[in-house]
Amino acid sequence: MKIAVLLYDNFTMLDAVGPLEVLSLLPDADVFVVAETAGVVYPDNQVLPFIASYSYQDVTEADLVIVPGGPGSIAMESHQPTLDWLRNVHARSKWTCSVCTGSLILGAAGLLKGLRATSHWAVRERLTEFGATPEASRWIEQDRVVTAAGVSAGIDMALHLVSLIADASVAKAIQLGIEYDPQPPFDSGAIEKATPDVVAAVANGSIAMNREGRARPRLPRLG
Repeated sequence: MKIAVLLYDNFTMLDAVGPLEVLSLLPDADVFVVAETAGVVYPDNQVLPFIASYSYQDVTEADLVIVPGGPGSIAMESHQPTLDWLRNVHARSKWTCSVCTGSLILGAAGLLKGLRATSHWAVRERLTEFGATPEASRWIEQDRVVTAAGVSAGIDMALHLVSLIADASVAKAIQLGIEYDPQPPFDSGAIEKATPDVVAAVANGSIAMNREGRARPRLPRLG
């Protein structure tokens, strides 16, 4: 199983790392972390640099593709090298997947036309711009495309994918192995459950969700 994970500046870490942690535990999983140019890629919180070991030219096909979301997804919606790469790998993939606003990138590449899809609640209705039907679901599987809702939903999506690729027993074993047994202290993880003041705090940015303006830290030189 060749798995390609797309990275770009200002992606959200858990969008990529959550499903990657699950899917990398598949038997015979071969993971390729890909960016337009191989090298360091910074997520939206700017605190932990990631390394994309492969460029678009290095990885031209994959069995499974994961596209994370994040503030940087806005730029990717009109970034032709990325959209072209997605179209090309999707043509031969078994599964093309997104987490959070990564679905907007899939939509911009023309991969969601006529499909049901989901995304982060704050932008879910934008999927109509790309010919998709938005739905409030933790994940949606349709026609080789699997889209997940915001951030943490990528883990749920990945476990579902494992059940499809291997079987439910493997998915359950991986879930136990990573001890994924969510019991959050608050029941405000969905817009339908959150109180209006909490929704407003996220929607208007008073809770630090948009980190694009944060200065990139200077890393010490090694050696």
